[in-house]
Amino acid sequence: MTAISPRPQLHLNINALHSGFVPSAWRRPEADPRAFVDVAHYVRIARIAEAGKFDAVFLADSAAIVDQIDFRPITALEPTVLLASIAAATTHIGLIGTASTSYNEPYNIARRFGTLDHVSGGRAGWNIVTTADLPSARNFGRDTVPDHAERYARATEFTEVVKALWRSWDDDAFVGDPISGRFVDPQRVHAIAHEGRYFKVAGPLNLPRSPQGSPVLVQAGASADGLALAARHAEAVFSASQSLEEAIAYRRDLHARAAAHGRGPHAIKVLAGLATIIGATESEARRRRDALIDQIPEHYSLARLAGTLGVPADALELDRTLPDDLPLPGGGNGNHTFFHATLARARAGRHTVRELIRTLAGGGGHRVVVGTPEQIADDIAQWFAAGAADGFNLMPDCLPGGLQDFVDGVVPILQKRGIFRTEYDETTLRERFAASRAGEGGDVGMRQRHVA
Repeated sequence: MTAISPRPQLHLNINALHSGFVPSAWRRPEADPRAFVDVAHYVRIARIAEAGKFDAVFLADSAAIVDQIDFRPITALEPTVLLASIAAATTHIGLIGTASTSYNEPYNIARRFGTLDHVSGGRAGWNIVTTADLPSARNFGRDTVPDHAERYARATEFTEVVKALWRSWDDDAFVGDPISGRFVDPQRVHAIAHEGRYFKVAGPLNLPRSPQGSPVLVQAGASADGLALAARHAEAVFSASQSLEEAIAYRRDLHARAAAHGRGPHAIKVLAGLATIIGATESEARRRRDALIDQIPEHYSLARLAGTLGVPADALELDRTLPDDLPLPGGGNGNHTFFHATLARARAGRHTVRELIRTLAGGGGHRVVVGTPEQIADDIAQWFAAGAADGFNLMPDCLPGGLQDFVDGVVPILQKRGIFRTEYDETTLRERFAASRAGEGGDVGMRQRHVA
């Protein structure tokens, strides 16, 4: 008898953007303005998400102040430290943190996320990013930002070194036998002896394999260089597509690129960014959106949109459409992903700048859906069924309230339709994403030798 394959299940992460996706979220009466530096706030978000059976909590990061702090909270707490606190307060939910390859060293990152994986019992993931802003460069003693191709060349080698360090202990290297007195088998611990263009790392790592073998690798760039990195190494990718057709094309392209590295069609889970504003009725949801947007100073939204597009704010006129033939920000050295997503939304809707800001709920680059729980669930189910995404990186308008609304209203609908779990069946994040234990698809092998 032929076994019947289980129905594919949707993946949901919560992107814990301090007070919420909409810049004015911190101004709501129920919000705490100091939440962005309050561990208890993030733990509460994680517990709500875990009650909703989400796959993981995701934390972005920045090495500098790059937002307008006179108006909006910023990403302030270091992700791995914060995720360790969340790990202690939760049992099942995955823990994905961002760390830049531009201003870190591979050994530090391998050790930091390897430690988080041990602490959490196999729930850790690393979001691999490069850093393109000048304030961050200056915080690390540099006066310029390396060009786009250079950043990704470093990121690729960086990732290969981190993976080699995670593999430097065999699964059975730790013995711990008090009778024989044998603690570790040195023949199963290997130096990586890496010497490359950017890094020279002897290895091995100073901690054994974690419960899931190695943390899950995540990536979020949609440029050609970013796609190349994802196709080779990522096990989940965060995308910023604004339309169903664009998302389907992106996912197909990524899978084709992965296949060129000998990776199967399910090696990479594509999680589309999705901001939600929920109301009991559609009109209530729209009133909620309007109230939030009306609390955002116009100059803030304009400056934020201009920054995404890489143009001066005075180059944008509120009641006119975007200028034609906008070049990539920074001569191609800026953020390609949000530039293309924002431009696609503007062109498709023929929006004026003022309309675009409202559509993007304050000038951000992710897709925003406003409606009832049923309407939100319909949208998610449509994208999932069409092959536009394997799941979503959810960004509620306000936190934790907007997440609670999603868990209470949308999750039961998705569960009733049979596309989202009702219980956690897996122990590790790697099992949840159905990623191979070794996480080695498409690797270029590295020389290793035994530690005597």
